[in-house]
Amino acid sequence: MTTRSDSRFSVFRGARVAVTGGIGLIGSALARRLVELGAQVLLIDSMIPEAGGNFVNIATIRERVRINIADIRDGDAMRHLLVGQEFLFDLAAQTSHLDSMNSPLNDLAINATAQLQLLETCRAVAPQIVIVHAGTRQIYGRPRYLPVDEAHPINPTDVNGVNKMAGEAFHLMFHSAYGIKTRSLRLTNVYGPGMRIKDARQNFLGIWLRRVIEGDAFEVWGGEQRRDMVFVEDAAEAFLAAAVTPATEGKALNIGGDAPYSLAEIAAAMIAANGGGRYELKEFPPERKRIDIGDFVTDDRQFRALAAWAPRTALVDGLKRSLDYYRQNLAAYL
Repeated sequence: MTTRSDSRFSVFRGARVAVTGGIGLIGSALARRLVELGAQVLLIDSMIPEAGGNFVNIATIRERVRINIADIRDGDAMRHLLVGQEFLFDLAAQTSHLDSMNSPLNDLAINATAQLQLLETCRAVAPQIVIVHAGTRQIYGRPRYLPVDEAHPINPTDVNGVNKMAGEAFHLMFHSAYGIKTRSLRLTNVYGPGMRIKDARQNFLGIWLRRVIEGDAFEVWGGEQRRDMVFVEDAAEAFLAAAVTPATEGKALNIGGDAPYSLAEIAAAMIAANGGGRYELKEFPPERKRIDIGDFVTDDRQFRALAAWAPRTALVDGLKRSLDYYRQNLAAYL
């Protein structure tokens, strides 16, 4: 299992590492860890207002990394930035499911077209680069069985899932056709310090955190649906482990949390971690109901076995750390 002193991660010392979406939730957690490991870190982020980038996320390492404000859709910029890079953590994405339904072509451009362009750029200027792509469990759609393993049929319920499916497929194809050292991690509900909390664009937990800290009730839609929750530092360790595990090349692999919880259980755990609060059970809004996937429980045994990784943060601990962080930094995220 990965640890803070995992000897496999010595490969990052002095290595040139680029992180797209590097000022967002997972990207900034990866950046902090890579700085700790001695890497030369380049953070690339478009800082689009609707996305999750926030400079507060990298406040403790800002003088120890390079930052370039660029959009992965800008092929010329990416070509310049990727020359000489040894690792690429590809986290830039449009993550809002509802936004993908309202602006499908924008979602297509970021999550699919830009991925193809990025891979072509890597093939041209950095063919030996090691890539880890951020995929999503959303591509499975409504589960036909639980837990969901990588053999489960793919049938996304929204535009975001379709485009992320295409983006992932480009990565796997570039490995099989051109030998590019890439793989994709199918993530589920990553949360923690640094996430967007002003609204529910990143995931439902963000707005819950805001409401409970502000002393307001938060809405729980349905309540019985089960979800896996992955604390951001555990997700960052998964990306590092994938990058140093050649056996993950050319694969799409699930990443889950410590255990599945119902939304009502997550809500109760948040109130307990906060020492108080309240929530209201509501019916799903129609625009959300048509794209909701119901229960989702992840089977990530394949990745755990290949990469010697497992989540280390229990939900109650992750929620407490998140609440503590936002109590101190709330204004910077609103």
